[in-house]
Amino acid sequence: MGKRLVVIGGVAGGASAAAKAKRENPELEVVVYEKSGWVSYGACGLPYVLSGEIPQLEKLVARTPEAFWKQGVRVHTHHEVLEVDYGRRVLTVRDHAEGRTFQDRFDHLVIATGARPALPPLPGGEQEGVYTLRNMEDGQRLLRALEGARRAAILGAGYIGLEVAEAFRRRGLEVTLLELKDRPLPHWDPEVGGLLRQELERHGVEVWTGVRVEALRGLGRVEAVETSEGVVPADLVLLATGIRPNVELAQTMGVALGPTGAIATDERMRTNLEGVYAAGDVAESFHQVLKRPFWLPLGDVANKHGRTAGSVIAGKDARFQGVVGTAIFKAFDLAVATTGLSLEAARKEGLAAQKVFIQARDGAHYYPGSRPLWVELVYEEGTGRLLGGAVVAYGQGALRIDTLAALLHRGSTLEDLLGLDLAYAPPFSPVWDPLLIAAQQAH
Repeated sequence: MGKRLVVIGGVAGGASAAAKAKRENPELEVVVYEKSGWVSYGACGLPYVLSGEIPQLEKLVARTPEAFWKQGVRVHTHHEVLEVDYGRRVLTVRDHAEGRTFQDRFDHLVIATGARPALPPLPGGEQEGVYTLRNMEDGQRLLRALEGARRAAILGAGYIGLEVAEAFRRRGLEVTLLELKDRPLPHWDPEVGGLLRQELERHGVEVWTGVRVEALRGLGRVEAVETSEGVVPADLVLLATGIRPNVELAQTMGVALGPTGAIATDERMRTNLEGVYAAGDVAESFHQVLKRPFWLPLGDVANKHGRTAGSVIAGKDARFQGVVGTAIFKAFDLAVATTGLSLEAARKEGLAAQKVFIQARDGAHYYPGSRPLWVELVYEEGTGRLLGGAVVAYGQGALRIDTLAALLHRGSTLEDLLGLDLAYAPPFSPVWDPLLIAAQQAH
Protein backbone atom coordinates (compact mmCIF):
# COMPACT_ATOMS: atom_id res chain seq x y z
CA MET A 1 0.00 0.00 0.00
CA GLY A 2 1.42 3.41 -0.99
CA LYS A 3 2.04 6.31 1.33
CA ARG A 4 -1.07 8.39 1.90
CA LEU A 5 -1.12 12.19 2.24
CA VAL A 6 -4.25 13.78 3.65
CA VAL A 7 -4.68 17.55 3.42
CA ILE A 8 -7.20 19.28 5.68
CA GLY A 9 -8.34 22.38 3.80
CA GLY A 10 -8.24 22.92 0.06
CA VAL A 11 -8.00 26.65 -0.63
CA ALA A 12 -4.53 28.18 -1.07
CA GLY A 13 -2.00 26.42 1.17
CA GLY A 14 -3.80 23.08 1.12
CA ALA A 15 -4.40 23.01 -2.63
CA SER A 16 -0.78 23.97 -3.32
CA ALA A 17 0.54 21.27 -0.99
CA ALA A 18 -1.62 18.57 -2.55
CA ALA A 19 -0.83 19.50 -6.15
CA LYS A 20 2.91 19.87 -5.57
CA ALA A 21 3.23 16.61 -3.64
CA LYS A 22 1.42 14.66 -6.37
CA ARG A 23 3.48 16.26 -9.16
CA GLU A 24 6.77 15.55 -7.41
CA ASN A 25 5.84 12.01 -6.31
CA PRO A 26 3.07 10.43 -8.43
CA GLU A 27 3.21 7.31 -6.23
CA LEU A 28 1.67 9.23 -3.32
CA GLU A 29 -2.02 8.82 -2.59
CA VAL A 30 -3.27 12.38 -2.06
CA VAL A 31 -6.65 13.21 -0.54
CA VAL A 32 -8.01 16.69 0.28
CA TYR A 33 -10.93 17.32 2.64
CA GLU A 34 -12.48 20.80 2.33
CA LYS A 35 -15.29 21.90 4.62
CA SER A 36 -16.78 24.41 2.15
CA GLY A 37 -17.99 23.88 -1.37
CA TRP A 38 -15.02 25.56 -3.05
CA VAL A 39 -11.31 24.77 -3.45
CA SER A 40 -8.27 26.43 -4.98
CA TYR A 41 -9.58 29.97 -5.40
CA GLY A 42 -8.20 33.48 -5.01
CA ALA A 43 -9.99 34.93 -1.99
CA CYS A 44 -8.07 38.17 -2.52
CA GLY A 45 -10.23 38.75 -5.60
CA LEU A 46 -13.51 38.80 -3.67
CA PRO A 47 -13.70 42.61 -3.30
CA TYR A 48 -13.38 42.96 -7.09
CA VAL A 49 -16.27 40.57 -7.64
CA LEU A 50 -18.34 42.68 -5.25
CA SER A 51 -17.41 45.83 -7.18
CA GLY A 52 -18.43 44.24 -10.47
CA GLU A 53 -14.94 44.55 -11.97
CA ILE A 54 -14.76 40.74 -12.04
CA PRO A 55 -18.07 39.50 -13.47
CA GLN A 56 -18.58 36.33 -11.42
CA LEU A 57 -17.19 34.39 -8.46
CA GLU A 58 -16.21 31.42 -10.61
CA LYS A 59 -13.51 33.55 -12.26
CA LEU A 60 -11.55 33.34 -8.98
CA VAL A 61 -11.23 29.55 -9.15
CA ALA A 62 -7.76 28.37 -10.17
CA ARG A 63 -8.59 24.65 -10.25
CA THR A 64 -11.85 22.76 -9.80
CA PRO A 65 -12.24 19.50 -7.85
CA GLU A 66 -12.67 17.75 -11.21
CA ALA A 67 -9.32 19.11 -12.42
CA PHE A 68 -7.65 17.82 -9.24
CA TRP A 69 -9.18 14.36 -9.73
CA LYS A 70 -7.76 14.26 -13.27
CA GLN A 71 -4.35 14.98 -11.76
CA GLY A 72 -4.83 12.12 -9.30
CA VAL A 73 -5.63 14.30 -6.28
CA ARG A 74 -8.91 13.21 -4.68
CA VAL A 75 -10.66 16.36 -3.53
CA HIS A 76 -13.80 16.10 -1.39
CA THR A 77 -15.80 19.29 -0.76
CA HIS A 78 -18.34 19.67 2.06
CA HIS A 79 -16.18 17.28 4.08
CA GLU A 80 -15.16 18.43 7.56
CA VAL A 81 -12.41 16.74 9.56
CA LEU A 82 -13.82 16.53 13.07
CA GLU A 83 -10.99 14.77 14.89
CA VAL A 84 -7.49 13.45 14.32
CA ASP A 85 -6.13 10.50 16.32
CA TYR A 86 -2.43 11.09 15.75
CA GLY A 87 -1.30 7.94 17.52
CA ARG A 88 -3.41 5.70 15.26
CA ARG A 89 -2.94 7.98 12.18
CA VAL A 90 -6.72 8.11 11.77
CA LEU A 91 -9.10 10.99 10.95
CA THR A 92 -12.81 11.24 11.62
CA VAL A 93 -14.55 13.00 8.73
CA ARG A 94 -18.08 14.34 8.38
CA ASP A 95 -19.57 14.31 4.88
CA HIS A 96 -22.10 17.13 5.18
CA ALA A 97 -23.61 16.47 1.74
CA GLU A 98 -24.45 12.84 2.52
CA GLY A 99 -24.98 13.29 6.26
CA ARG A 100 -22.52 10.53 7.20
CA THR A 101 -19.37 10.22 9.29
CA PHE A 102 -16.44 7.95 8.44
CA GLN A 103 -12.77 7.38 9.22
CA ASP A 104 -9.68 7.63 7.03
CA ARG A 105 -6.00 6.98 7.57
CA PHE A 106 -2.89 9.00 6.78
CA ASP A 107 0.88 8.68 6.67
CA HIS A 108 1.48 12.39 6.06
CA LEU A 109 -0.89 15.15 7.14
CA VAL A 110 -1.06 18.81 6.10
CA ILE A 111 -3.15 21.10 8.28
CA ALA A 112 -4.38 23.98 6.13
CA THR A 113 -7.48 25.00 8.05
CA GLY A 114 -6.97 28.71 7.38
CA ALA A 115 -8.34 31.52 9.50
CA ARG A 116 -11.72 32.96 10.39
CA PRO A 117 -13.03 36.46 11.17
CA ALA A 118 -12.30 37.73 14.66
CA LEU A 119 -15.74 39.08 15.50
CA PRO A 120 -16.31 41.62 18.28
CA PRO A 121 -19.04 40.69 20.79
CA LEU A 122 -21.50 43.31 19.55
CA PRO A 123 -25.09 43.52 20.77
CA GLY A 124 -27.26 43.03 17.69
CA GLY A 125 -24.50 41.33 15.72
CA GLU A 126 -26.63 38.25 15.05
CA GLN A 127 -29.20 40.16 12.96
CA GLU A 128 -29.79 39.88 9.25
CA GLY A 129 -27.77 42.30 7.17
CA VAL A 130 -24.48 41.68 9.04
CA TYR A 131 -21.71 40.05 7.01
CA THR A 132 -18.07 39.04 6.91
CA LEU A 133 -15.89 38.50 3.83
CA ARG A 134 -13.54 35.56 4.18
CA ASN A 135 -14.54 32.88 1.67
CA MET A 136 -16.60 32.23 -1.45
CA GLU A 137 -19.80 31.57 0.52
CA ASP A 138 -19.38 34.98 2.19
CA GLY A 139 -18.96 36.47 -1.28
CA GLN A 140 -22.17 34.83 -2.50
CA ARG A 141 -24.15 36.14 0.47
CA LEU A 142 -22.80 39.67 0.04
CA LEU A 143 -23.54 39.70 -3.69
CA ARG A 144 -27.17 38.86 -2.93
CA ALA A 145 -27.32 41.51 -0.20
CA LEU A 146 -25.99 44.22 -2.51
CA GLU A 147 -29.04 43.94 -4.75
CA GLY A 148 -31.26 45.78 -2.28
CA ALA A 149 -28.76 47.68 -0.13
CA ARG A 150 -28.47 51.47 -0.04
CA ARG A 151 -26.30 52.36 2.96
CA ALA A 152 -23.32 50.32 4.16
CA ALA A 153 -21.22 50.59 7.29
CA ILE A 154 -17.83 48.89 7.35
CA LEU A 155 -16.26 48.14 10.73
CA GLY A 156 -12.49 48.16 10.40
CA ALA A 157 -10.18 50.09 8.07
CA GLY A 158 -7.60 47.40 7.30
CA TYR A 159 -7.06 45.84 3.87
CA ILE A 160 -10.48 44.21 3.54
CA GLY A 161 -12.41 47.18 4.88
CA LEU A 162 -10.63 49.58 2.53
CA GLU A 163 -11.02 47.39 -0.56
CA VAL A 164 -14.69 46.72 0.12
CA ALA A 165 -15.37 50.43 0.74
CA GLU A 166 -14.36 51.01 -2.87
CA ALA A 167 -16.41 48.04 -4.07
CA PHE A 168 -19.55 49.27 -2.32
CA ARG A 169 -19.12 52.80 -3.70
CA ARG A 170 -18.76 51.37 -7.21
CA ARG A 171 -22.10 49.66 -6.62
CA GLY A 172 -23.65 53.01 -5.74
CA LEU A 173 -24.00 52.54 -1.98
CA GLU A 174 -23.48 55.24 0.60
CA VAL A 175 -20.51 54.03 2.66
CA THR A 176 -19.29 54.87 6.15
CA LEU A 177 -15.96 53.42 7.28
CA LEU A 178 -15.57 53.06 11.06
CA GLU A 179 -12.15 52.57 12.68
CA LEU A 180 -11.26 52.37 16.37
CA LYS A 181 -7.74 53.71 15.82
CA ASP A 182 -6.98 57.25 14.65
CA ARG A 183 -6.47 56.50 10.93
CA PRO A 184 -7.19 54.12 8.09
CA LEU A 185 -4.61 51.32 7.77
CA PRO A 186 -3.80 51.70 11.47
CA HIS A 187 -0.88 49.24 11.48
CA TRP A 188 1.18 51.68 9.40
CA ASP A 189 2.46 55.19 10.10
CA PRO A 190 0.14 58.25 10.03
CA GLU A 191 1.28 59.83 6.75
CA VAL A 192 0.04 56.84 4.75
CA GLY A 193 -3.25 56.84 6.64
CA GLY A 194 -3.67 60.54 5.88
CA LEU A 195 -3.25 59.98 2.15
CA LEU A 196 -5.76 57.12 2.31
CA ARG A 197 -8.32 59.26 4.13
CA GLN A 198 -8.08 61.96 1.46
CA GLU A 199 -8.59 59.41 -1.31
CA LEU A 200 -11.55 57.76 0.41
CA GLU A 201 -13.28 61.06 1.10
CA ARG A 202 -12.61 62.26 -2.45
CA HIS A 203 -14.66 59.29 -3.63
CA GLY A 204 -17.52 59.83 -1.21
CA VAL A 205 -16.63 57.46 1.61
CA GLU A 206 -17.41 58.90 5.02
CA VAL A 207 -14.49 58.07 7.32
CA TRP A 208 -14.96 57.95 11.09
CA THR A 209 -11.77 57.29 13.05
CA GLY A 210 -11.19 57.03 16.78
CA VAL A 211 -14.71 55.64 17.23
CA ARG A 212 -15.86 52.68 19.27
CA VAL A 213 -18.74 50.63 17.89
CA GLU A 214 -21.14 49.83 20.73
CA ALA A 215 -24.11 48.02 19.16
CA LEU A 216 -25.96 47.24 15.97
CA ARG A 217 -29.52 48.53 16.08
CA GLY A 218 -32.47 46.82 14.48
CA LEU A 219 -35.43 44.53 15.01
CA GLY A 220 -34.09 41.33 13.52
CA ARG A 221 -32.57 43.21 10.60
CA VAL A 222 -29.80 45.77 11.03
CA GLU A 223 -30.85 49.40 10.67
CA ALA A 224 -27.99 51.39 12.19
CA VAL A 225 -24.61 51.23 13.92
CA GLU A 226 -24.41 52.80 17.36
CA THR A 227 -20.98 54.29 18.09
CA SER A 228 -19.28 56.42 20.73
CA GLU A 229 -19.57 59.38 18.33
CA GLY A 230 -23.12 58.95 17.11
CA VAL A 231 -25.42 56.71 15.08
CA VAL A 232 -24.71 55.60 11.49
CA PRO A 233 -27.79 54.44 9.53
CA ALA A 234 -27.02 51.23 7.60
CA ASP A 235 -28.97 48.39 6.00
CA LEU A 236 -25.75 46.42 5.38
CA VAL A 237 -22.87 46.03 7.85
CA LEU A 238 -19.54 44.41 7.03
CA LEU A 239 -17.41 43.25 9.95
CA ALA A 240 -13.79 43.65 8.83
CA THR A 241 -12.25 43.61 12.29
CA GLY A 242 -9.44 41.13 11.67
CA ILE A 243 -8.97 37.35 11.59
CA ARG A 244 -7.54 34.60 13.77
CA PRO A 245 -6.06 31.20 12.81
CA ASN A 246 -8.25 28.08 12.97
CA VAL A 247 -5.98 26.11 15.30
CA GLU A 248 -8.52 24.21 17.42
CA LEU A 249 -8.30 20.93 15.51
CA ALA A 250 -4.49 21.10 15.53
CA GLN A 251 -4.41 21.73 19.28
CA THR A 252 -6.63 18.76 20.09
CA MET A 253 -4.21 16.42 18.32
CA GLY A 254 -1.16 17.84 20.08
CA VAL A 255 0.27 20.23 17.48
CA ALA A 256 2.25 23.03 19.13
CA LEU A 257 1.39 26.67 18.56
CA GLY A 258 3.98 29.42 18.29
CA PRO A 259 4.14 32.80 20.04
CA THR A 260 1.71 34.35 17.53
CA GLY A 261 -1.04 31.85 18.28
CA ALA A 262 -0.70 30.19 14.88
CA ILE A 263 0.90 26.76 14.34
CA ALA A 264 4.67 26.70 14.86
CA THR A 265 6.60 25.27 11.90
CA ASP A 266 10.21 25.02 10.79
CA GLU A 267 11.47 26.14 7.38
CA ARG A 268 10.19 22.89 5.86
CA MET A 269 6.68 23.58 7.25
CA ARG A 270 7.01 20.67 9.70
CA THR A 271 5.21 20.85 13.04
CA ASN A 272 6.33 19.27 16.31
CA LEU A 273 4.62 15.99 15.30
CA GLU A 274 6.43 13.67 12.89
CA GLY A 275 4.70 13.57 9.52
CA VAL A 276 2.43 16.52 10.28
CA TYR A 277 2.83 19.81 8.40
CA ALA A 278 0.99 23.15 8.42
CA ALA A 279 0.46 25.63 5.61
CA GLY A 280 -1.42 28.84 4.92
CA ASP A 281 -3.20 31.19 7.29
CA VAL A 282 -3.15 28.65 10.13
CA ALA A 283 0.68 28.61 10.20
CA GLU A 284 3.44 30.97 11.27
CA SER A 285 6.28 32.20 9.09
CA PHE A 286 9.79 33.41 9.99
CA HIS A 287 10.23 37.18 9.72
CA GLN A 288 13.58 38.08 8.17
CA VAL A 289 13.72 41.56 9.72
CA LEU A 290 12.50 40.64 13.20
CA LYS A 291 14.34 37.27 13.19
CA ARG A 292 11.45 35.53 14.91
CA PRO A 293 8.13 33.84 14.12
CA PHE A 294 5.48 36.06 12.58
CA TRP A 295 1.92 35.53 11.40
CA LEU A 296 1.28 36.86 7.89
CA PRO A 297 -2.07 35.55 6.58
CA LEU A 298 -1.75 36.46 2.89
CA GLY A 299 -2.54 34.41 -0.20
CA ASP A 300 0.92 34.44 -1.75
CA VAL A 301 2.48 33.33 1.55
CA ALA A 302 -0.07 30.50 1.84
CA ASN A 303 0.79 29.23 -1.63
CA LYS A 304 4.52 29.25 -0.82
CA HIS A 305 3.86 27.37 2.44
CA GLY A 306 1.88 24.73 0.58
CA ARG A 307 4.41 24.35 -2.21
CA THR A 308 7.20 23.86 0.33
CA ALA A 309 5.26 21.30 2.38
CA GLY A 310 4.26 19.37 -0.75
CA SER A 311 7.84 19.22 -1.98
CA VAL A 312 9.16 17.99 1.37
CA ILE A 313 6.44 15.33 1.68
CA ALA A 314 7.33 14.14 -1.83
CA GLY A 315 10.95 13.64 -0.72
CA LYS A 316 12.49 16.81 -2.13
CA ASP A 317 14.72 19.28 -0.29
CA ALA A 318 12.69 22.48 -0.05
CA ARG A 319 12.68 25.37 2.41
CA PHE A 320 10.46 28.38 2.94
CA GLN A 321 12.82 31.29 3.46
CA GLY A 322 10.38 33.46 5.40
CA VAL A 323 8.73 36.83 4.97
CA VAL A 324 9.41 40.52 5.43
CA GLY A 325 5.74 41.50 5.58
CA THR A 326 5.22 42.87 2.07
CA ALA A 327 1.69 43.82 1.03
CA ILE A 328 -0.03 45.97 -1.57
CA PHE A 329 -3.62 47.03 -2.18
CA LYS A 330 -5.54 49.82 -3.82
CA ALA A 331 -8.20 52.22 -2.63
CA PHE A 332 -9.84 53.79 -5.68
CA ASP A 333 -6.99 55.38 -7.67
CA LEU A 334 -4.41 55.14 -4.90
CA ALA A 335 -2.07 52.14 -4.61
CA VAL A 336 -0.53 51.56 -1.18
CA ALA A 337 2.38 49.18 -0.67
CA THR A 338 4.27 48.43 2.54
CA THR A 339 7.08 46.12 3.59
CA GLY A 340 8.98 45.39 6.78
CA LEU A 341 8.33 47.50 9.87
CA SER A 342 6.66 50.86 10.25
CA LEU A 343 8.42 53.37 12.48
CA GLU A 344 5.94 52.69 15.27
CA ALA A 345 6.42 48.91 14.99
CA ALA A 346 10.22 49.22 14.88
CA ARG A 347 10.32 51.37 18.01
CA LYS A 348 7.98 48.97 19.81
CA GLU A 349 10.59 46.30 19.08
CA GLY A 350 13.15 48.44 20.89
CA LEU A 351 15.03 49.42 17.74
CA ALA A 352 16.65 52.84 17.41
CA ALA A 353 14.58 53.57 14.32
CA GLN A 354 14.20 56.70 12.23
CA LYS A 355 12.29 57.42 9.04
CA VAL A 356 12.04 59.77 6.11
CA PHE A 357 8.84 60.47 4.19
CA ILE A 358 9.17 62.22 0.84
CA GLN A 359 6.97 63.24 -2.06
CA ALA A 360 8.33 62.82 -5.57
CA ARG A 361 6.79 61.88 -8.93
CA ASP A 362 6.36 58.63 -10.85
CA GLY A 363 7.92 60.12 -13.98
CA ALA A 364 10.02 63.10 -15.01
CA HIS A 365 8.37 66.38 -14.00
CA TYR A 366 8.17 67.44 -17.64
CA TYR A 367 6.66 64.18 -18.91
CA PRO A 368 2.89 64.45 -19.62
CA GLY A 369 0.76 62.64 -17.09
CA SER A 370 3.40 62.14 -14.40
CA ARG A 371 1.79 61.98 -10.97
CA PRO A 372 2.73 62.36 -7.31
CA LEU A 373 4.36 59.43 -5.55
CA TRP A 374 5.31 59.12 -1.88
CA VAL A 375 8.06 57.05 -0.27
CA GLU A 376 8.66 56.23 3.37
CA LEU A 377 11.91 54.61 4.48
CA VAL A 378 12.38 53.21 7.99
CA TYR A 379 15.97 52.52 9.02
CA GLU A 380 18.15 51.84 12.04
CA GLU A 381 20.01 54.84 13.36
CA GLY A 382 23.77 54.39 13.30
CA THR A 383 23.92 51.27 11.15
CA GLY A 384 21.63 52.47 8.36
CA ARG A 385 20.06 48.99 8.24
CA LEU A 386 16.78 49.11 6.34
CA LEU A 387 13.82 48.11 8.53
CA GLY A 388 10.83 48.84 6.31
CA GLY A 389 9.11 51.24 4.04
CA ALA A 390 6.05 52.25 2.08
CA VAL A 391 5.34 53.45 -1.44
CA VAL A 392 2.07 55.22 -2.22
CA ALA A 393 1.30 56.01 -5.85
CA TYR A 394 -1.36 56.43 -8.50
CA GLY A 395 -0.73 53.24 -10.41
CA GLN A 396 2.13 50.85 -11.03
CA GLY A 397 4.74 53.07 -9.39
CA ALA A 398 3.83 51.48 -6.05
CA LEU A 399 5.55 48.28 -7.22
CA ARG A 400 8.83 49.95 -6.26
CA ILE A 401 8.04 48.27 -2.94
CA ASP A 402 9.47 45.05 -4.36
CA THR A 403 12.92 46.64 -4.52
CA LEU A 404 12.69 47.44 -0.81
CA ALA A 405 11.37 43.96 -0.04
CA ALA A 406 14.32 42.36 -1.83
CA LEU A 407 16.74 44.53 0.14
CA LEU A 408 15.05 43.60 3.43
CA HIS A 409 15.41 39.91 2.62
CA ARG A 410 19.16 40.49 2.28
CA GLY A 411 19.54 42.58 5.44
CA SER A 412 20.65 45.57 3.35
CA THR A 413 21.40 49.16 4.36
CA LEU A 414 20.71 52.66 3.06
CA GLU A 415 24.16 52.51 1.47
CA ASP A 416 23.16 49.37 -0.44
CA LEU A 417 20.01 51.09 -1.69
CA LEU A 418 21.95 54.16 -2.81
CA GLY A 419 24.29 51.92 -4.80
CA LEU A 420 21.54 50.27 -6.85
CA ASP A 421 21.44 50.77 -10.62
CA LEU A 422 17.71 51.43 -11.06
CA ALA A 423 15.94 51.88 -14.38
CA TYR A 424 15.36 55.41 -15.66
CA ALA A 425 13.34 56.87 -18.52
CA PRO A 426 11.09 59.94 -18.28
CA PRO A 427 7.76 58.03 -18.55
CA PHE A 428 8.68 55.78 -15.62
CA SER A 429 10.87 57.72 -13.20
CA PRO A 430 12.61 61.01 -12.53
CA VAL A 431 16.35 60.89 -13.20
CA TRP A 432 16.73 60.22 -9.47
CA ASP A 433 14.34 57.42 -8.60
CA PRO A 434 12.08 58.29 -5.62
CA LEU A 435 13.63 55.44 -3.63
CA LEU A 436 17.05 56.99 -4.12
CA ILE A 437 15.78 60.46 -3.19
CA ALA A 438 14.42 59.05 0.07
CA ALA A 439 17.67 57.18 0.75
CA GLN A 440 19.70 60.35 0.13
CA GLN A 441 17.59 62.25 2.66
CA ALA A 442 17.98 59.48 5.21
CA HIS A 443 21.69 59.14 4.57
